[in-house]
Amino acid sequence: MATDHGQGYGHDSGFGHDSGFGFPGDAGERRRRLPAGLRAPFEARSRREFGYVLLSLPVSIVLFTYAVTMLSLGVGLLVTFLGIPVLAAGLAGCRGFGALERARARALLGLEVADPEPLRMRKSGLMAWMGAVLKSGTSWRNLLYAVLQLPWAAFSFGVAVAFWTYGWALLTYPLWFWLFPLYGGQGGLQLYGDDQHQVYLDNAFEITVTALVGLLFTLASPWIVRALTTVDRLLVHGLLGPSRLSARVVELESDRGVVVDTAAADLRRIERDLHDGAQARLVALAMDLGLAREKLAEDPQAAARMVDEAHGEVKTALQELRDLARGIHPAVLTDRGLDAALSAVASRCTVPVQVEVDLAERPAAAIEGIAYFTVSELLQNISKHARATSAAVDVWRAEDRLMLQVVDDGVGGADVSGGSGLAGLTGRLGAVDGVLVVDSPVGGPTRVTAELPWRR
Repeated sequence: MATDHGQGYGHDSGFGHDSGFGFPGDAGERRRRLPAGLRAPFEARSRREFGYVLLSLPVSIVLFTYAVTMLSLGVGLLVTFLGIPVLAAGLAGCRGFGALERARARALLGLEVADPEPLRMRKSGLMAWMGAVLKSGTSWRNLLYAVLQLPWAAFSFGVAVAFWTYGWALLTYPLWFWLFPLYGGQGGLQLYGDDQHQVYLDNAFEITVTALVGLLFTLASPWIVRALTTVDRLLVHGLLGPSRLSARVVELESDRGVVVDTAAADLRRIERDLHDGAQARLVALAMDLGLAREKLAEDPQAAARMVDEAHGEVKTALQELRDLARGIHPAVLTDRGLDAALSAVASRCTVPVQVEVDLAERPAAAIEGIAYFTVSELLQNISKHARATSAAVDVWRAEDRLMLQVVDDGVGGADVSGGSGLAGLTGRLGAVDGVLVVDSPVGGPTRVTAELPWRR
């Protein structure tokens, strides 16, 4: 099933990530053949994560010192007026450091964290700014990050440096163990020693075992560092990103915009259909009836023909008005529900459609209307683009969700992206916390599943 407005069926260009020209792609392919555990120590990602851990300690020391100093100074001065601006300045500084930390995580960890909500000030001025900083949850979360980051950075720095250092040192031990007998006056690296016994790693077997242990440490180090940076990712995402409440507010604001735009587009469509269709036909009808009235006395037969033509125009205008009313909100949906309304829509489709509605009760009128128009749009797409021979519509309830599924055996290749009718459906469903999922491989079949919240 293709999308609306001529959104055609997708096709593969035949070009992958590697063009096949030159040797770099072949070398990359050979590297990818190595197991992940063997290539991890040499990957750029491992180096970036290790660099992130190394930088975290000095950065966290600066953050902790600044945060604790400004917080202590501000709280201590609260007995005077100076405490409020000092505390506000400290929180503002923490917000600035938070922006730098998000940039560092983006550059070294590849972590994309959206900027938190900006300060909301109802008035302008210094006092309004201080009040907004102090009341902002983002400011206090940034302060908490600055305090918590230091102990974790110290721990991860020690673990990461220990594993990397010991790993590579032991792995390369066969290359530098000769320094001990030559310059240290001992057989090799001392494994154990007391007043009576000393154990040195000085023979071939012990040197080989030491190198193997170093190899294990070296191979394990990237994964240990990756586990450590997972905690850093959680800290950055949880404390330096937008809160769930603010993200939900942004989402609702976006959904409200979609609803407003959709309503405006529907009003424009109704106005256009009335102006270009029924209104123009009724104007022509009035003119024809006026001419018939003038000819009624002198040429009754011509007047009768004109009245018959006007009668046909009235029928056509009434049909257009009924179609327009059905597009706004069909009476059958209000009177009899989704089962009858979808069956009526399916009867107008160009291919046979099997409709099955399994609902013990009706949802809210708004949800019912969105479900109706979603199925109607999908069936129109099947009629226009899918080149299918059959289709099926299933509607059922799953806990607190109204589920819709439209399947056809057409050529497939439908794509939500590209500003098509499916993209419009996605926005319409998203405005009420709904979801649209399209599974349409080239060659078919196409399966479109929609979820809507169940509201009584």
